[in-house]
Amino acid sequence: MTVREFLGILARRWLIVLATFVLVLGVAVYVTSRIVPSYASSARVYFSAAQQVVVPATDPDKKPTTATQSTALTNQDLVTYTEILHSPAILDELRSRVGLPPGSGIDVNATVGETSNVMTFDVRAASAEQAATIANEAGPALAEAGKKFAPLLSNPGATITAVVVSPAGVPGGPVSPNWMRNLLLGAFTGVALGVGLALLRHAADTKIRDDEHITAISDRPILGHLPLVRSGTPAELNVDNDPLGPYAEAMRRLRTNVRYVDVTTRGHAFVLTSPVPREGKTTTVVNLARAMAQSGIRVLLIDADLRKPTIHKHLGIEGKAGLTSILVGAATPEDVIHDSPDSSLSVLAAGDVPPNPSELLGSEAMSSLFGDLAGRYDFILVDAPPLVPVIDAVLLQRLTRGLIMVVAVDHTRRRDLESAITSLETVGAHAAGFAVNMSGTPSESRYRYRYYGYGQRQSKSRHGKRRSLLPGRRSSTERAQPELTPIALEAAPPLRAADSVADPRDVQAASIGTSERES
Repeated sequence: MTVREFLGILARRWLIVLATFVLVLGVAVYVTSRIVPSYASSARVYFSAAQQVVVPATDPDKKPTTATQSTALTNQDLVTYTEILHSPAILDELRSRVGLPPGSGIDVNATVGETSNVMTFDVRAASAEQAATIANEAGPALAEAGKKFAPLLSNPGATITAVVVSPAGVPGGPVSPNWMRNLLLGAFTGVALGVGLALLRHAADTKIRDDEHITAISDRPILGHLPLVRSGTPAELNVDNDPLGPYAEAMRRLRTNVRYVDVTTRGHAFVLTSPVPREGKTTTVVNLARAMAQSGIRVLLIDADLRKPTIHKHLGIEGKAGLTSILVGAATPEDVIHDSPDSSLSVLAAGDVPPNPSELLGSEAMSSLFGDLAGRYDFILVDAPPLVPVIDAVLLQRLTRGLIMVVAVDHTRRRDLESAITSLETVGAHAAGFAVNMSGTPSESRYRYRYYGYGQRQSKSRHGKRRSLLPGRRSSTERAQPELTPIALEAAPPLRAADSVADPRDVQAASIGTSERES
């Protein structure tokens, strides 16, 4: 994985990283806030031992005398003291000295120097004053109660003296919790865990998310990106109702690229399919047919999905009679083809659902019918069932010689696309290109142009500035005016194979300027 791919994964999965970071950091804040503050203090204590000894008199007439003899504690004795520090005898003595109730906890530890009789006491307590008091009293308490643990000092006259060399001071602030350390640790853990989850989610993701997933499976070109349609807007009417909207612009771009691909296929016909259902193939083929018909060429839209036909529902036409009626000899094309009164688009519905759709689509009758229709129309678009469940689209591709695969972002699974490509390659066919559906919602300011008088009107706001209203909100007088923008767009010269794929927006702007000069 390259750095660019890694950054791309993080850019697509940034929400996972952010959510994990916030969650872990919140847990760190909560746990830290629940910790009881503790204060630390330490004191250094020097231990010395003394015992009374009898000194015999040199003169027989005199009595023996007593003297105090200092004895150094061995390192073994000091180590023993550190081990008995937490015994009940020592802790009870220490509690009585500092005024703590019996049984209360005391956090005290001791360390012994290697070459001296100095012992360091480290104490933690709930208050600063208590921590300093316990540290200063730990040495004397150990000296008082611990002398019986030293065999050399077990006689009644033995004493142990604890001298505080470095007294414990009152700490200025708590040593726990450490907010800065905990927050930094929580932030680092949150980012690391978020990145790990993002990479894991990416590895487990099986859906098409961008163009790279498609190009990794097939080397066929991507002909167009179709944005998401706003909720509540009939997708099949977008090209007509919103001719300057982002979806219409994207559809015209797809139409332009399909014409260039048609130069290589020479079939003037394409079948549109998808790997699996519910990827928007029918909506795409309806809009593409409308966009092509706006150029003035004769376009025939055939519903060849004989398993679940839906084009007649999208367009509101009769669907009982159609393609199957012609194939079984119950009707002629003239009887069942619906011609649009306001464009050069004709529609052939599927008709009744037959029990043997694959046999009908692969029959001689279908081949003969398609050859007859190809001679009557300039362009034919065929809506076919998905490729993974059935083989119908492959049979139709033999007739049209061109196939466009509709792939839905965040819906199509990569294994389904691979299976669809394999189905085509098995019979020596291939897709002419891909139409990427549901690829996001581009900003309308990037696609929509303010051609006042051409499908949009001007009105003044309260501040006197001109503003543009969306199509569909015009007065009855304005609705009666012809929509010149789509017509002007199609006045462009025919495409040539040597030309590069033109931007439909540039063609549109130039065509509208020509129309204005002519008027």
